[in-house]
Amino acid sequence: MESAAKDKMKPALPCGPEWPEQERAEQLARGAALKWASGIFYRPEQLTRLSQYRSREVQRTCSLEARIKSVVQSYLEGVQTGVWHLSRALEAVQGTREALSQAHGLLKSMAQASQSLEPLRERVVQHKQLQALSQLLPRLQAVPAAMARTQTLIDTQRLLEAYVSLRELEQLQEETWASLGGLELPVFQGLGLLAESLSQAIETAAMAARQLAREDPALLVAALRVAEVEAGRTTPVGQTPRDWRQRCLRALQTGLEQVHFSTTTLPEPGALAGWLKALQVALPAELATAEALVAPCCPPHYKVVQLWAHTLHNGLRRSLQQLLAGPELGAADAFALLHWALHVYLGQEMMGSLELGPEADVSQLEPLLTLENIEQLEATFVAKVQASVAQWLQKALDGEIAEWGREQEPNTDPSGFYHSPMPAIVLQILTENIRVTSLVSESLQQRVHGMALSELGTFLRSFSDALIRFSRDHLRGEAMAPHYVPYLLAAFNHQSALSSSVSILQPDGAASGILAPIEAALDELQRRICRLVLEALQVELQPLFESVPSRQWLSSSELLDCVCDQTSRFCRDFWRVRSPAVELLLAEAERTVVLQYLRALMSGRLVCRDADERTQAAERLQHDAAQLKELFLGLGLEESSHCSPVLLALRELLNLRDPTLLGLEVAGLRQQFPDVSEDHVSALLDLRGDVSREQRQAALISLQDGPPPSPLMGHRALFSLVPAPTPSLSSCLPSGPCSAPVPAE
Repeated sequence: MESAAKDKMKPALPCGPEWPEQERAEQLARGAALKWASGIFYRPEQLTRLSQYRSREVQRTCSLEARIKSVVQSYLEGVQTGVWHLSRALEAVQGTREALSQAHGLLKSMAQASQSLEPLRERVVQHKQLQALSQLLPRLQAVPAAMARTQTLIDTQRLLEAYVSLRELEQLQEETWASLGGLELPVFQGLGLLAESLSQAIETAAMAARQLAREDPALLVAALRVAEVEAGRTTPVGQTPRDWRQRCLRALQTGLEQVHFSTTTLPEPGALAGWLKALQVALPAELATAEALVAPCCPPHYKVVQLWAHTLHNGLRRSLQQLLAGPELGAADAFALLHWALHVYLGQEMMGSLELGPEADVSQLEPLLTLENIEQLEATFVAKVQASVAQWLQKALDGEIAEWGREQEPNTDPSGFYHSPMPAIVLQILTENIRVTSLVSESLQQRVHGMALSELGTFLRSFSDALIRFSRDHLRGEAMAPHYVPYLLAAFNHQSALSSSVSILQPDGAASGILAPIEAALDELQRRICRLVLEALQVELQPLFESVPSRQWLSSSELLDCVCDQTSRFCRDFWRVRSPAVELLLAEAERTVVLQYLRALMSGRLVCRDADERTQAAERLQHDAAQLKELFLGLGLEESSHCSPVLLALRELLNLRDPTLLGLEVAGLRQQFPDVSEDHVSALLDLRGDVSREQRQAALISLQDGPPPSPLMGHRALFSLVPAPTPSLSSCLPSGPCSAPVPAE
């Protein structure tokens, strides 16, 4: 029967047209065969073997057909077997479908039966809950009393007993919740508040750890033990863990910060140094207390000393930031804070003390002051100090100015030199501020050094302006000073004292030119004082030189004697000026006298009428030069600094007998005094009174065409400081005295 089924399911071979692939394969085979045959039978002698080839090909064809039939038969048998298996699988699927349909009907009938049993199931659950509740009822009735007792234990700070009681209540709540299928009973409503009350009691104890470690360490230990036990408890699923350990640590930090860094403990303006001094004592003592008393009460992993050190550091840092964000600090407070934060805090006096262990190291934490804080404090300090320094320097200058109108001469030192404490006060003010800032930082010292140089420059300008006002008021008669010149000479000594000591303001390692502006200001001040002294000398000498030159001057030395006497009286106090300023002052005084002499000589007030007067004038110049030389040698001026030899050069110009040789004499004068001009030479030739126009022109041409003066000679300005007189028209007209030489008498 099985064989018959197989026979029924055998597939029929296709009867239609051949497959295209088969047709194409036959064409290829025929072509290959023709190609092979044409190659084999190409030559006639190979036709004799045609029968052999035919029989061989017939055998091969038969073999191929047999193999093909075998393969096709095997393929057909495989297909037949596969079709049979598919039919068997179809029968099995149909049987399974019928079984599933029967099972689905059974399930529907069971669901209807289960729905009818649902009320019974609910009754069973209620029965179990009532049974569990009846068993727990005695314990549940005791819950309110237990909660009240727990609260009493918390209030009396019996924290361990309170925690045990709380845990019993919580375990009862968990057991009841599990037994009642998640049903919450009203009797446990206050349990969360009770746990929070215990947590707050633990935090309060932790905040008072410093005090409890001394007075009641058992309470502190109990609070920390409760926090640790709670941290090690496994929290049931669905409940939020109570992180009492972290709350306890935060409470330890909060209590410590409130003691030292609460807003009420921030210092008032001006009291910062005292506050920092108190912290300098309190913080190391606090760390020592933590190590000796608090640490033994805490678990080792709390690292109490490190916690204390970091808490104190961060609290101090926040307090300083809050302090800097408030009103601007004064100079003393800014300096105290910079020095304390940069040097004292991490030094051996405080956090770097050898008595503190490595746990107290805060050097790796954020610094107390940021770079912006340091910049702000340094700028504040420099601004405040600059204002104070300006006031102090102004007070010193005002005190000095007040002395100028006294009836007494300036004070002198034991050596007899004019002396005033003002230069020492000025330098002390500046150097002390620079020295103090070296205790803080190099940057602050550089800032203050720049400020000191700036204020010194301002002071020197104010000093110079005050001297100008003093001189102007005196010379105008608005405020006559009894000792005008002595106080100018005293100012010379002030300038010398400042100039000799200003080098102490140059910091170590600074560039050599950093004091150049101050040195230039001091030099300018010296020139200003010297100019004021010389102006006073000119005022006294000007009336005496109004008669020079004159006929009286030619015949008598009385006029120059008066000049020398007046100059000697004016310079009698020069010895009270310290060297080298005194040499400069004497040299300028001598040059001032000579300039007055030259100015008078070229004023055109005298024209020699004959050779005798020219000889007298030449002799007078020689005598006056010797007299001036003797005067200033007696005053202490070295001969090399004298300007009076110019009178001897003019003497040669006047004493020349032959006017045609004036060109040589004028060229020699230019060699000695390069600043002599044509107008000066013309004025001197007018003084001779015997020079014709041609001779004058020749002399002036020789002045222009003569060899230039040697640059190696040190020439002091003389003629350039004498205003050249405008030549009179008569000296250039044919009818004038220079139109023809005056015959020698």
